[in-house]
Amino acid sequence: MRLLSFSPSSLFANAGHEVSTSVTLMFAIVLVGLIACLALEEKLHAKKSIIAGVFAIICLVLGTTFQLLPFRDVVVGSIVPEQLEKISGEYVEEDGDHVLLQVVEVESDASDAEQNSDSTGAVDADQQDDQHHHEEHKTERIHVDGYAISMPVYIPAIDWSVIAIILGSSLFVDVTSRSGLFTWIAIKVTKASKGDPFMLLAFYGIMTVVFSAVLNNVTAMIIVGSLTAVSLDKLHRKEKLLGFLLVEGLLTNIGGLLTLISSVPNIIVGTAANISFLDFFLKSAPFVVVTTAITIFMGARVFKIKRLKSQVEIDEARSLVDSFDENDGIESRSFFWFATAMLVAFVFTIALTSQLPVVSKLEMGFVAMAFAGVMLLRYKSEVDHFYRALDWDLLGFFMALFIVINVMEHAKVLDMIGVGLAWVIDAGGDVGGTAAILLASAGFSSVTDNIPLAAMLSKILGSLGTPSDSPLWWSVIFGANLGGNITPIGSASTLVAVTIIHKHKLPLSFTGFVKAAVPFALVQIVLATAYVLLFLR
Repeated sequence: MRLLSFSPSSLFANAGHEVSTSVTLMFAIVLVGLIACLALEEKLHAKKSIIAGVFAIICLVLGTTFQLLPFRDVVVGSIVPEQLEKISGEYVEEDGDHVLLQVVEVESDASDAEQNSDSTGAVDADQQDDQHHHEEHKTERIHVDGYAISMPVYIPAIDWSVIAIILGSSLFVDVTSRSGLFTWIAIKVTKASKGDPFMLLAFYGIMTVVFSAVLNNVTAMIIVGSLTAVSLDKLHRKEKLLGFLLVEGLLTNIGGLLTLISSVPNIIVGTAANISFLDFFLKSAPFVVVTTAITIFMGARVFKIKRLKSQVEIDEARSLVDSFDENDGIESRSFFWFATAMLVAFVFTIALTSQLPVVSKLEMGFVAMAFAGVMLLRYKSEVDHFYRALDWDLLGFFMALFIVINVMEHAKVLDMIGVGLAWVIDAGGDVGGTAAILLASAGFSSVTDNIPLAAMLSKILGSLGTPSDSPLWWSVIFGANLGGNITPIGSASTLVAVTIIHKHKLPLSFTGFVKAAVPFALVQIVLATAYVLLFLR
């Protein structure tokens, strides 16, 4: 018996059909075109959502033309009761009270299938289609207590749980920032440094990592970058701003490794590999701590950010820092403390989602949306301002990307790449294969968005039956995040860092960024490879 996970791809899969090699290669060329256009996003003067949206349209039209897509009702809400175990004669995996796998393929003949369907009241909307594809194997799908829903072919292709996490988290962060909490924390940290440049870099660097882990990379870079510019200007150290911003930009991608929800690739790969929030944190935290320290010390050395030595310099810096007022951004003290409590509750609820009753069934997307809803009550008459501030480009890009990847799956493109990936893993063994995947992921992420990379490789590793404790998953996670530190287009947060640098009229070209960032990225990637091979196998 083969168990299929309850996800858009599993409900929508049409694995039984044959696809010619020429058609697969044609779709592979389309995928390469998408990646190339994303890499040339700035030159094309087009947003990610538009680029991915155009390719999603192309893929849907071609997929329909070549009869690759399964136009049938989608069965949702099905369960696997005890009687289905008797029908299949095999055990159905369970995790506590939750049936892990809700769509089951079982060996049976046509008469047994008809009898079982009638006796259980199952709704099997694609039964005839499955019999056509699997007739020689006498295999069919049984959906018990499910509902057949007619919907556009591209809707089930989108992973709506991921969309909910991004949408809810973004709203929650935007509303919370109105309380002045993030500004208060940043200025407190600046005062703690007493105006010492190296200590300021260390504190801002640590804050960047923490903010990137708890919030998101772009928001962290905007907050920390803006405050850094103000701090250095008041301290009359604006010549150090380029070094500060570059180091902070690199640290956003390191902080993005700390938790399961710190970056989009983490969500995609972690979900596909069934890595829990707590397990993800425990395995990634040691690397993040060590790499953060090394990056800060490298940045201080490369950009000549040194500690104050003379007493005159120390006294002058301290007096300047004392002029900062952390309470300037706090309009309502009660809302400030409410936002503080909600932020702590949000982090802990996300961390313990899988262990909490009721919430564990509703999952992380619900948690993010629920907390956002509670925070929006504070501005219930002007929520449209927050809706307009959302990164709709990211959400649109994400949805279009899921559609493209889904069509590529039906076109057997991922199967073709999976064959090559399997060969690399087999040829390199545990050590060589893991290292090759990490390096390839990092290289790929440096020239295009790491989201399609993570989505594609997680699909491939899943199709190969890669166990959740395999280091290959971590190779994709580390490579996809750290590759963004090689070029300014490698990640959104490094693009924001460059934007802030240009805003302050500091000279930094594309080549200049690469020259400055590559030494940091190489050290980080080498450390990541060693860490995965030595500690995560």
